[in-house]
Amino acid sequence: MNKLYIIKIGGNVLDNPSVLEKFLFDFASIKEPKILIHGGGKIATHIGNQMGIESNYVNGRRITDAATLDLVTMVYGGLVNKQLVAKLQQGNCNAMGVTGADGNLIKATKRPVKEINYGFVGDITPHSVNTALLYFLLKQNTVPVFAPLTHADGMMLNTNADTIASVIAVALSKHFDVRLIFCFEKKGVLRDVNQSESVIRHLHRNLYEELLGKQAFADGILPKLENAYAAIQAGVKEVLIGDASDLIHNTGHETEGTLITI
Repeated sequence: MNKLYIIKIGGNVLDNPSVLEKFLFDFASIKEPKILIHGGGKIATHIGNQMGIESNYVNGRRITDAATLDLVTMVYGGLVNKQLVAKLQQGNCNAMGVTGADGNLIKATKRPVKEINYGFVGDITPHSVNTALLYFLLKQNTVPVFAPLTHADGMMLNTNADTIASVIAVALSKHFDVRLIFCFEKKGVLRDVNQSESVIRHLHRNLYEELLGKQAFADGILPKLENAYAAIQAGVKEVLIGDASDLIHNTGHETEGTLITI
């Protein structure tokens, strides 16, 4: 099967113009089929403050009330998404900015209210993805650029970008050899959280479980690792966690980040 790169970038890339410019240049230069998923939470918070919309979080997740939903739809689906697409077009990368509502690409379920009411937030699974349309776009050499928004029952829904990346990766793993890449602010998963150079180059399941038992991982990396292994178990060939500045290396055979496999 052909290779497919599904790459997620977060605020640490979007908030640094020079880092973002290099990342987009590197992303545009990837010859194989590719998909970009972006966040934008810090930008939404900044613009929300200017508009008098307060940001509220529980367990690191944004509470999305009606005003916040309007805000993130404007910022994620408009400002951030279209700026990225324009920059990629400048780099001769035929990008198409989308949300889950466009072409019914990702149809979600509004998260039910339990202990916490997260508001207008979408939950998704690989079955939520319009795989046929995505496959068609990729075969037309079109590069989808996803804002972290889905839809249900005529409403836009705020949806975690890491989750969107993982779900799309699983959905397309039947058609491609998928490498899912999470770009963040460190060089990879660290064996020692106090040593920035202690990157684990290849984290297989046995080593992961051994280090997990020793509580060697920082709390912030644990959700990414859990998502990574869930994706691997569901058919994704490889997951890589690394620095956005190492993207070219991390789309090759010799990676700089942490490559996660079974």
